Amino acid sequence: MQTFDAVVIGAGAAGLFCAGIAGQRGLKVLLLDHAEKVAEKIRISGGGRCNFTNRDALPANFLSANPDFCRSALARYTPADFIALVQRHRIAFHEKHRGQLFCDDSSDQIITMLLREMEAGQVQHWQPCAVAAVRTAGDGFELDTARGPVRSRQVVVATGGLSIPKIGASDFGYRLARQFGHRIVETRPALVPLTFDAADWAPFVPLAGVALEVGIHTGQGRRAGRFTEDLLFTHRGLSGPAVLQISTYWRPGEPLQIDLGAGQDLATQLREAKSLSRRQLGNELAQWLPQRLAGAWLAQQQLPAERPMPELRDRDIERLAQALARWTLIPNGTEGYRKAEVTAGGVDTRELDSRSLASKRQPGLFFIGEVVDVTGWLGGYNFQWAWASAAACAGALAAGIKAQ
Repeated sequence: MQTFDAVVIGAGAAGLFCAGIAGQRGLKVLLLDHAEKVAEKIRISGGGRCNFTNRDALPANFLSANPDFCRSALARYTPADFIALVQRHRIAFHEKHRGQLFCDDSSDQIITMLLREMEAGQVQHWQPCAVAAVRTAGDGFELDTARGPVRSRQVVVATGGLSIPKIGASDFGYRLARQFGHRIVETRPALVPLTFDAADWAPFVPLAGVALEVGIHTGQGRRAGRFTEDLLFTHRGLSGPAVLQISTYWRPGEPLQIDLGAGQDLATQLREAKSLSRRQLGNELAQWLPQRLAGAWLAQQQLPAERPMPELRDRDIERLAQALARWTLIPNGTEGYRKAEVTAGGVDTRELDSRSLASKRQPGLFFIGEVVDVTGWLGGYNFQWAWASAAACAGALAAGIKAQ
């Protein structure tokens, strides 16, 4: 039976990074993953260019049942730290939008960088190699793997969530957490398109492909989400960055409120147009909304698109502007884990140490990355949580071995 200082289960962003750092700190590390390919989620992220972090990542950009938990790890390993690593590996990148950083070339560059960091730490990497069982043994653990049993003083669970099952997502991490007495905050698809009842959505089906910037919000109190981003109409509902962002905050049965004017004072602008323009209402509204949406919206409001602006009644203008600013609708669900970029919920952080990601229930056991109940916004935030939680854990692994 081979013996290691640490076994990391899961060769995604968090697992790769944690294994590399721990190995470079002198630990004998084994990384395992059941999937055929390494880091497929990194590979497909950002349209194949990997939105690897966000310059502006702060604790306020993350949702959790225990909101303050992420502060320690994020403060000790920042976006600037990961950017410095990317630069050392001479990977060219650019900022696309609101602090979102992407590779100029390919997401494969990030995977290669992480694999090189593991090589520098002499990490053993078994993949594909499933783990059948994990159990305590003496002052550590024994694992039954597809390549035989191994023993380790410490085990890191970096198995991710349930999103995108076609690339190997599973509930293994949650089952392992429960085995050692941990609670799981209810999991759900996040950063995912929202769907609506087919009959209710029928008038909007012809708008599939239409996109525009909107304001959107849902929820109350600490769970309130509010964003200004692009929205995309689909055949089944709504998508685009605005909806992916708000999906993490939305709960079944709750309404969304959408401002199709994205904060513009459309009532004032339409009143000015009434006094200055002889254009038709549909053409005037198309200055602020896509033409197809303007026509469909006026049909919904039973206002003739061909009516000249001077003939509009003030009350019709007010009604139209209010409807545009406060479009309220209730989704009937989401597109599910197959389309979700991440999984919200996960291992309850109230049972983990915020500085080390160590279990408070089982010495030597750690949980990092997406398997934990910390979910970031769209735009590189979830990768930053992977790097930060992995770095915090790797430091604790090294400290734990030195202390023994």
